[in-house]
Amino acid sequence: MKKFTVNCDFGGQIAPFTIFLGDPEKEHHPLHFQAEWLSKTRGGTIPAQVMEAVSTLKSLADKNKVSFEELCVYALGAAEQESDEAATDNTITDEVQSLVDETHDDTESKSDDVAT
Repeated sequence: MKKFTVNCDFGGQIAPFTIFLGDPEKEHHPLHFQAEWLSKTRGGTIPAQVMEAVSTLKSLADKNKVSFEELCVYALGAAEQESDEAATDNTITDEVQSLVDETHDDTESKSDDVAT
């Protein structure tokens, strides 16, 4: 299980909140139970961009048969580093999109190799 900090919305106030990413149940979003607890108990929400990015990472991990936790460390860690340097809100989703593009390019090149 890996620990990350994301900025969440608490009734209009943005504050850091720790999330944990591990091996989620297949029937639920990787942050489903944490998002539900945060909403019911603290009145907070995990940003949609983070939810979407984590969902995309889970899909990529499953598709490429790699560790979801390690992919999160790579992608979200790189995004946090970029965020510290650039201070942009879209870094996590931008980093995930870069990973999607890289994976797509790798898949295409493997297809090209097979075709030749």
